[in-house]
Order: sequence, then C-alpha cells, then structure tokens
Amino acid sequence: MSERIIRASEIGQYLFCAKAWRLGAIEGVEPSNAGELEAGAWAHARHGRAVALAGFLRRAAIVLLLMGVILAMAWFFGAAG
Repeated sequence: MSERIIRASEIGQYLFCAKAWRLGAIEGVEPSNAGELEAGAWAHARHGRAVALAGFLRRAAIVLLLMGVILAMAWFFGAAG
C-alpha cells in the first residue's frame, strides 16, 4: 500500500471538522457547496492580487517621493549658488 501525502490544508480541514475531511479526502464525497467554495477561492485570488498591487504602488510612491526630494534639493542648492 502506497502512503498518501497529506497536505497542510488537509490538516487544517481535519482540525476544523474531521468528518468533513474524511468524507472528502478518504471517501471522495464532493461538498454540497462547491459553488461557494469556488467563489471563495476566486475571492482569495483577487484579494491576493490587490495586496500585491498595493505593495508595488507603495514602493513606487516611496521611490517617486525620494526622487522629488532629490530634485527639490538640487533645484534649491542650484538656485542658491
């Protein structure tokens, strides 16, 4: 008998509800709320993209701010000299 690999998500599912884990993972019963689960997975993916975009925009804002400070200092010290 080959050993079955148990994923971390399955452990979380087992801890939440051992019966649901057994029905899905061992007995192969499909969940009755498959559409809701699909919508949840889609929402998580969309949220992940939004978080990644927010991180990129934050870094871009910092770079632009630093460039603005450098240009302002160059203008100020160039005009003062």
